[in-house]
Amino acid sequence: MLEVGLENTPARKKWRELMAVITNFPGRGTFIEETYLEGKAEGVAEGEAKGEAKGEARGEAKSILRVLKRRGIPVPDEVRQRVSDCADPDTLDRWLDQAVTVSDAEDLFAEDPKDVPDQA
Repeated sequence: MLEVGLENTPARKKWRELMAVITNFPGRGTFIEETYLEGKAEGVAEGEAKGEAKGEARGEAKSILRVLKRRGIPVPDEVRQRVSDCADPDTLDRWLDQAVTVSDAEDLFAEDPKDVPDQA
């Protein structure tokens, strides 16, 4: 209650520095409340970013498998699982580039694209 009564004064700033116990004054802008809400907002933003990255990876994996399917290249379950489980954007980009030229689904995983026979 003291913090709320101090309003926007230097004493409030000092009180917030000294405050170490949890108070329950929802909507009053107390230090504990602001800290809690900041942490909650950061958690939400972090969760959204992770979800977005996961969705992008899932979409790119789906594209890789679709390219292989449209090219008539059989995709074994092990390859499908490895592509679907990958969350690294650089790896997925490389695999998508290679999906356009490989003759065998396992060739996606060649470390150096020069090692894959070109279909051109």
